[in-house]
Amino acid sequence: MHERARAIMTSASSEMGVRELADREAIRDLARRYAHHMWRKEVAETTELFTEDGEMDTGDAPVLRGRTAILEAYQGALEDSQFHPFVHNHIVELRGDEATGTCYLDLRATMEGRSMIGSGYYDDRYTRVDGAWKFRSRRLTMCYLVPIDRGWVESSDGS
Repeated sequence: MHERARAIMTSASSEMGVRELADREAIRDLARRYAHHMWRKEVAETTELFTEDGEMDTGDAPVLRGRTAILEAYQGALEDSQFHPFVHNHIVELRGDEATGTCYLDLRATMEGRSMIGSGYYDDRYTRVDGAWKFRSRRLTMCYLVPIDRGWVESSDGS
């Protein structure tokens, strides 16, 4: 292969690698920003992380469709509750301006006056809108969400 052609291919390959790394980090930052805004009860900022027609599926019917529905539901949920999510173990699959991912959730919360602990994961679809990554959809699967004083493991004798 001609030296000039090899240099061009190496440069293009390097640029693609850098872009892929930047995209992965931007998507991971999106999930961190979601958690950050939930901690602070910043509902409007949280919903801006979704596309206009974004969806949020919390496992409770119905699926929230569109920023307005997400905003209204989150305002109601955060009125008397607090959620302190920790996200980690984020896996991202890129396909151009679309991506999918899974990130895991450890949750501390206050709900109905009770201290709660939970664990689960988000299955996400992302899309790039005007150069910024957004959630197209999030599906939350909770493995458990229980009062801290009860714990998440039932004793073997059923008590």
